[in-house]
Amino acid sequence: MPLDHDTPSGETIDLYAREAVASDKAGQDLPWLLYLQGGPGFGANRFIRKEAWLGRALEEYRVLLLDQRGTGHSTPANRQTLPLRGGPAEQADYLSHFRADSIVRDCEAIRPQVTGGAPWTVLGQSFGGFCAVAYLSTAPEGLDTALVTGGLPSLDAHADDVYRAAYPRVARKVAAHYARYPQDVERARRIADHLLTHEVVLPNGYRFTVEAFQSLGLMLGGGDGSHRLHHLLEDAFVRTPGGPALSDAFQEQAQALLSFAGHPLYALVHEAIYGQDARPTAWSAERVRNEFPGFDAAKTLAGDEPLLFTGETIHPWMFDCDPALRPLRETAELLAARTDWTPLYDPARLAANEVPVAAAVYHDDMYVHTAHSLETARAIRGLRTWVTDEFEHDGVRAGGPRVLDRLIALARDEV
Repeated sequence: MPLDHDTPSGETIDLYAREAVASDKAGQDLPWLLYLQGGPGFGANRFIRKEAWLGRALEEYRVLLLDQRGTGHSTPANRQTLPLRGGPAEQADYLSHFRADSIVRDCEAIRPQVTGGAPWTVLGQSFGGFCAVAYLSTAPEGLDTALVTGGLPSLDAHADDVYRAAYPRVARKVAAHYARYPQDVERARRIADHLLTHEVVLPNGYRFTVEAFQSLGLMLGGGDGSHRLHHLLEDAFVRTPGGPALSDAFQEQAQALLSFAGHPLYALVHEAIYGQDARPTAWSAERVRNEFPGFDAAKTLAGDEPLLFTGETIHPWMFDCDPALRPLRETAELLAARTDWTPLYDPARLAANEVPVAAAVYHDDMYVHTAHSLETARAIRGLRTWVTDEFEHDGVRAGGPRVLDRLIALARDEV
């Protein structure tokens, strides 16, 4: 693919996708379903069986699992490969082509080769849903149906608006966690106090600060996240000759959860997915956090309030703490300062939409603001929503067959 679709004769990048088809239908002429993974920055799922939503999809589709540009096998972008572009300025310019608009144009370039020109169904999870809405905005002729799970973006919100809505949502998820596991209030405070008074470096070289510990709240947006966080906290300390210390087992688990080594684009372009005008994102999550003093760990520990975890937010300190991100700090700064982001969505075209669209909107979704999603749902002609609190943001994984079945039925007006 061209790196820049507006310059088709310029530099190219490789894209990779794999096909999945039921073995008993391999010889049949089936319609195609394109799966767009959440993120940004994650390659498509590597399925080993008919798990999550895949089994339901394979009942009637051939499925294309696309590694979006920069992820998986699609010319991966990370601290090892990006220096091939040049210095930080060249790297930032390169990464400006890794948003939903470029991903949609990749899909449209692929589609004729895969389907023979026929439109296909797109299933977009989370950021993949953002891409699906961009698809409806720019190339609806390529779509037979659009299915979105937990991924209806605001059409015009700045990153500041997104995070200003997010912090109260995260606080509610934290409160619900402590209501379920009240013993975790003291455990979290104890760990935070240890990190404020000790310098801790994880085995991979990650500087484990109290802000990094708070970022483990990202787990609370998944269906089993509260339970996973609880089990992580309960084994945090061991007794040593030098006194209590964070256990090797706890540090190993925290390291796996905190490292961006496998998905650095998630950190690099996360705020850029909200850039649509001349205003820079300018480390929006960090700036907006200052409006919510309840997330200040030092102030919390000076009193007797429960420690607040944070959610899906990217901060400049991550590029100091994480060895996988440290070489990319200046690149991230340049992306945060960028002022030439172009619009990703076309409200007029969405208002005239003729493609069947169905979306699962998870009530009080920690990752995507429900009010923003419903506003967008109303702005897309013919879109049908399924608003549910049965699942969290990862509902397409946890309840995959039922979720996908419901959306297919909604799109076909069979509900």
